Amino acid sequence: MRATGRAKEAGWLGAVSAVIALLCLMPMLAVLVTALSGGTETLVHLWDTVMPRYLMTTVVLVAIVALGTLVIGTTAAGLVVLTEFPGRRVIEVLLVLPLAFPAYVLAYAYTHLLDHPGIVQSTLRAVTGWGPRDYWFPEIRSLGGAAAMLTLVLYPYVYLLTRASLMGQSASTYNAARALGRTPIRAFVAVVLPLSRPAIAAGVLLATMETIADFGTVSYFGVQTFATGIYTSWFSLADRVAAAQLSLGLLVFALLLALLERVSRRQARFHNGRRHEALPKTRLKGATRWLALAWCLVPVILGFVIPVLALVIMGIGSGQDLLSDRYMRFLSNSLTLAATASVLTVIAALVVGYFHRVRNSRYSAMLLHTGRLGYAVPGGVIAVGLLVPFAMFDNAFDAWMRDTFDISTGLLFTGSIWVLVMAYMIRFLAAAIGAYEGGQAGINPNLDMAARVLGRSSIGTLRSVYLPLLRPSLFTALLIVFVDVMKELPATLIMRPFNFDTLAVQAHRLAADERLEGAAVPSLVIVAVGLLPVLLLIRRLRA
Repeated sequence: MRATGRAKEAGWLGAVSAVIALLCLMPMLAVLVTALSGGTETLVHLWDTVMPRYLMTTVVLVAIVALGTLVIGTTAAGLVVLTEFPGRRVIEVLLVLPLAFPAYVLAYAYTHLLDHPGIVQSTLRAVTGWGPRDYWFPEIRSLGGAAAMLTLVLYPYVYLLTRASLMGQSASTYNAARALGRTPIRAFVAVVLPLSRPAIAAGVLLATMETIADFGTVSYFGVQTFATGIYTSWFSLADRVAAAQLSLGLLVFALLLALLERVSRRQARFHNGRRHEALPKTRLKGATRWLALAWCLVPVILGFVIPVLALVIMGIGSGQDLLSDRYMRFLSNSLTLAATASVLTVIAALVVGYFHRVRNSRYSAMLLHTGRLGYAVPGGVIAVGLLVPFAMFDNAFDAWMRDTFDISTGLLFTGSIWVLVMAYMIRFLAAAIGAYEGGQAGINPNLDMAARVLGRSSIGTLRSVYLPLLRPSLFTALLIVFVDVMKELPATLIMRPFNFDTLAVQAHRLAADERLEGAAVPSLVIVAVGLLPVLLLIRRLRA
């Protein structure tokens, strides 16, 4: 009887996991079907007009951000793990802070500082007496400016993963290289760095995925990428097929990046052996130690200190009242969406992950991998992929109700927040699954067997054994998804119900109207919320 009960519970877990996996696949399938249904005429027109420009701009942007995050992240991680210099213990924590910033908020701050009417250029003209045509100044609203903003907020992905990899390596291989006559630098390049390549590649992949999914930064700077093209086709041109075909192009590009990283890694593995000895630290001397300190401080100052100061000054002079009813409504909408989506996403991750733990099979592994696909699908693609089928259902059901009962049902799904919450769940389920797996990896399988011997069902084991042990990991997942939803812009812009604006949407609207000082207020709130998981990371770094 107990075995039958466990089988039924596993069956329910499998059924719910299958539904979650199908929801994750729905946007991609809908985009594919809609794109193919438009025929070749629209596709040929797109290729003759905007597609090459979108493709080239996206590729160049991804390449610059990948190189920038690679250089900053790996060198900073190498310096804080392998060397000793003044302030190293503080710097290794501060390097994480820019992760709290959405790239589009950083763009607002630096535009206020560096644009032609900004503080820097205005001061330069006042001091020198130059006119606008008497000097050259880098254009912040450009492809290079967008790449700089994205690099400053995304390099912590590479830094954190590389740092963890370096700290996990044993010094045995490094010492062997040194014994064979290699200098410390050559031993690091020949042995230590290659062993960290999977972690570095994973960090760069995360940064590039966020880059191709970005809409707020490139839209504000006027950089035409696939993300801006999708939004323009959907809203400005009202061309559903064009939006779907551009979404398909962006989806293929994202999946190719993920596939390229996996193929390049192939079956590469390494093991440290039983004896673990931390990599030795080199004490820097003279000017070298101050150069190392300066190198690590620059991204922190540019990616956190200066933008925070700029936003605070802008917010004080904006005249915006954060406590007004209007802003309280924006804040309430943002918190409602973030709280609902984070809870449902963590529950979905728990169901899919626990089903794979209970029934470790190819089927459960396939469902788990399908749930991870969302990290490779930009928010704009998910929005288009969900709106197309649900809008068709809403219109068909409304027409049937009108013909049958003379009642209009309106937009049951596309006019509510639930499809938007579904988009968030699909987009950020991979992050929740990753946090869950990190926690369950430390749970001894013998606990499952002991619970079965004591007569516990699968659900009973989950409730009495797993949930208490997984509480820190699940809380981390909840916090990460909460903050990601607060920052998400493209899906929210496309899918939000009428007259349902969030802090991110309000900041984007004000910035689009060149009211940067007003945009600083909701941006500061988003950054303050974004500091929550960063502070959690800092606590773990100190531990």
